[in-house]
Amino acid sequence: MGMDEGVIKYVGHWTPGAPMKEAELTELVAWRDRMWQAQQIGLYPNGIGYGNISLRRSAHSFAVSGTQTGHLAQTSVHHYTLVDDWDIDRNTLHCTGPIQASSESLTHAALYDYSSAIRAIIHVHNRPLWQRGQGVLPTTAASVPYGTPAMAYEMMRLLNQEDLMQTRILIMAGHEEGVLVFGPTLEAAAQVLYQHM
Repeated sequence: MGMDEGVIKYVGHWTPGAPMKEAELTELVAWRDRMWQAQQIGLYPNGIGYGNISLRRSAHSFAVSGTQTGHLAQTSVHHYTLVDDWDIDRNTLHCTGPIQASSESLTHAALYDYSSAIRAIIHVHNRPLWQRGQGVLPTTAASVPYGTPAMAYEMMRLLNQEDLMQTRILIMAGHEEGVLVFGPTLEAAAQVLYQHM
């Protein structure tokens, strides 16, 4: 496990604010908590949280789980924030809400930028799937660290050169245990994960 695991690497601009309405987050909270129960999102013994989840809100915004929430078995509206602006080239991201956005939010932003068909993203940690999926499923270059513009560009490369829009799953070779799934809904994204577990 890298020493910088779970550390935000983008330049974050966080405007503290009220949480989104409960009705807007019901599905996101439910799927995140299911992933926690399945140990796909959680907390390592060393105290570092892993995994995150997001849902598109508009053409240029998405709700995402907050940073350092992996220890929570159950989350509430206070554990999610709205990412409403980003610039991958400048490695910047802005969010508004009661908590700062997850460290992997720039990667989510790159996927949402790529296609309006991508409406939900789940990033989990699953060592067996990560090990057996490398080179079999779309796989990021091992030299590319998570949470950086390089990872966002690597997503674009995979989307343009691989069958990633069809498989909707990728292995993050340079992010130990990291697996990312996406789809038109959170349920569809989760089904992709379950099919490969």
